[in-house]
Amino acid sequence: MKKDLLSCQDIDRKDMETIFDLAAKLKAGRGKPNQPRPLEGKSVATIFAKSSTRTRVSFDVGIYELGGHTLYLDQSKTQMGRGETVPDTAHVLERYLAGIVIRTFAQKDVEELAANAKIPVINALTDDFHPCQALTDVFTMLEHAGKTDGLKLAYLGDGASNMANSLTLACKLAGVHLAIAAPEEFQPRKDLLDWKQGTGSAMWTTSVKEAMQDADFVYTDVWVSMGFEEESKRRMSILAPYRLDMATLRLAKPGAKVLHCLPAHRGDEITDEVMDSSASIVFDQAENRLHVQKAIMALLMA
Repeated sequence: MKKDLLSCQDIDRKDMETIFDLAAKLKAGRGKPNQPRPLEGKSVATIFAKSSTRTRVSFDVGIYELGGHTLYLDQSKTQMGRGETVPDTAHVLERYLAGIVIRTFAQKDVEELAANAKIPVINALTDDFHPCQALTDVFTMLEHAGKTDGLKLAYLGDGASNMANSLTLACKLAGVHLAIAAPEEFQPRKDLLDWKQGTGSAMWTTSVKEAMQDADFVYTDVWVSMGFEEESKRRMSILAPYRLDMATLRLAKPGAKVLHCLPAHRGDEITDEVMDSSASIVFDQAENRLHVQKAIMALLMA
């Protein structure tokens, strides 16, 4: 693997399989004696410019369970929030830490941090990419289906979101066929749809029915991500036809499972009936963030 994980373009299929194999072992061994502690005696900074529940808790717990120490930094309360350059920050932090986990707005800030730090940098979400979540999603599909090659994933909603971007890359690596149903106003990035890697594929359609046909898994996400609150009313109106309700779910394969990276805005992008149904595996998915991120940190920072 490369030094950093900034998007799923930083790994190949072999790297993905290595992450998943280790994540499965760490999950199976959790709570048992004599588990590996590859971060023993090491400190990892978690830098947050955006609010978080799953990301912060899963990384903090993961670092602890790997034997390390978490140093939480509110980005707005560091010198980065008062004008210190990203390179200067990187050069300082690399003298103290074994790695950096950062959740912020601009992808360029994460890339600049990684380019200037000798220690690993993990992207824990930007406006463009959320690689840890996308890898977790594929790992969760692998758990439930026993394979990834040949699966079809339907994604409904904002096709220009960080999750649509990241799933496009991760699915291609994993051999999954991704169908994104999104309105023209929120269509996926062409450069990512055209990215040539792995045996999977990604396509875009405005038709929910087309995307859902023969889908093994169905994915949705919030319609108004952090940083886009001013567009809320417009987004809600345009994306309303892409709501995941039971009638829509029945367009997929019988037994199709539902994914959502959370937090869910029930009644907007997904209904209570779907969220609480036997088809929903969203809390398995949420738990797996811990195991996949532990594997990533162990491989990059040990």
